[in-house]
Amino acid sequence: MCGRFVITSPPAAIRQVFGYAEQPNFPPRFNIAPTQPVPVVILDQGARHFRLMRWGLVPAWVKDPRKFSLLINARSETVQDKPAFKNAIRRRRCLIPADGYYEWHVSADRKRPYFIYRRDREPFGFAGLAETWVGPNGEEVDTVAIATAPASPDLAVLHHRVPVTIAEDAFEQWLDCSSDSAEGVMAMLTGPEEGEFAWHEISTRVNHVANDDAQLVLPISDEQRAAEAPKPKRAAARKAPSGGDDGQGSLF
Repeated sequence: MCGRFVITSPPAAIRQVFGYAEQPNFPPRFNIAPTQPVPVVILDQGARHFRLMRWGLVPAWVKDPRKFSLLINARSETVQDKPAFKNAIRRRRCLIPADGYYEWHVSADRKRPYFIYRRDREPFGFAGLAETWVGPNGEEVDTVAIATAPASPDLAVLHHRVPVTIAEDAFEQWLDCSSDSAEGVMAMLTGPEEGEFAWHEISTRVNHVANDDAQLVLPISDEQRAAEAPKPKRAAARKAPSGGDDGQGSLF
């Protein structure tokens, strides 16, 4: 799955990879979380465009978003059947630029975060599905979810699911929704090939959304790992024996 990701490449580099017309200037983001605005690339009138959308898809038919759980991920196996995604996969496919993402691996009694990135360190595009929610007063909110798929054997050691990434030479095919059909793109909804991505353990500082700095993606040091290790549980204080007839207990 994907619950946090990063965009660290310069805006000009992202624009060159994704080929949109706009020239947005945005700072590096090291801890992007659901409900936050994220850069999205769409195809409109035959040209690619940069947009900002809220991460967490809200289907158009939802009456009150406050009573609806945000959909940050969309399972590739069911996108054509789920009411929340079946229109978006046909008509509103998009790309979400990224330089990496985070995953938490549970081992023994610890939950450790890892930073996952392309082995060549190049930016890439998540397969996104977009939907515009229109409120009762005419307000519009563009929202997006990231498609996920079963993980390759190497990435499965961290988590059994991964975000779907679209190869650069397939951007145009993924974005083109003119046929109003998903049949031509369903084969793309797979996880990265084995060996395509690398990863390393990082500090648990990433657990806190307020932390958004370059230190988050660095490999954890031995000193950090020791400092973040679970503290041994203190033994419960031994209950003093009850006292004699005078109501005073013994210390020994």
